[in-house]
Amino acid sequence: MEPRVARREVFRAVCRGRSVVMRPRILVPLLVAILAAGCAGAPRAPEPGRAVPPIGREAGAALVGVAAQFIGTPYRYGGATPQGFDCSGLVYYVHSRIGLTVPRTADQQSRAARAVKLSALEPGDLVFFRLDSRKVDHVGIYAGRGRFIHAPSTGKVVSYAYLDDPYYRKRLVGAGRFWEAPGHARR
Repeated sequence: MEPRVARREVFRAVCRGRSVVMRPRILVPLLVAILAAGCAGAPRAPEPGRAVPPIGREAGAALVGVAAQFIGTPYRYGGATPQGFDCSGLVYYVHSRIGLTVPRTADQQSRAARAVKLSALEPGDLVFFRLDSRKVDHVGIYAGRGRFIHAPSTGKVVSYAYLDDPYYRKRLVGAGRFWEAPGHARR
């Protein structure tokens, strides 16, 4: 019997639930073909480090959740890693962890974010401050209930602060977001 015909007969017998005694000469190529066919249609895994950004309020909650993991991390000027963050480095890193790309500095972040009214803040929004200059030089991630997470300054750690703290209240200049709340799609 021709090998191709033999394989077809074996395949039909197996599909009908019959047992088949095979010679090694046929068994090895058949097993290789079955294994190769099984792998051919396997879905690809996502690339490592490539997150699919959540949408809507899920994104805001995800940002707060990731930022909260770094409470207690030391402030480091120019830092944008878990070994140390400055304020905009924390925002940059946290957004990247959920698959969103934002500019690196607080001033650039304030210019690129979609403006949000302070009365309409949602968790995950960014709050911008002018502490020591004419341009935005500090940023935090709004966590809800009047609190935000930020990397304050040298010698301190990533922590919560309150928007109604007199120091921050008089320096707060705006808010924005890079994620989209339902009904707020980018045009």
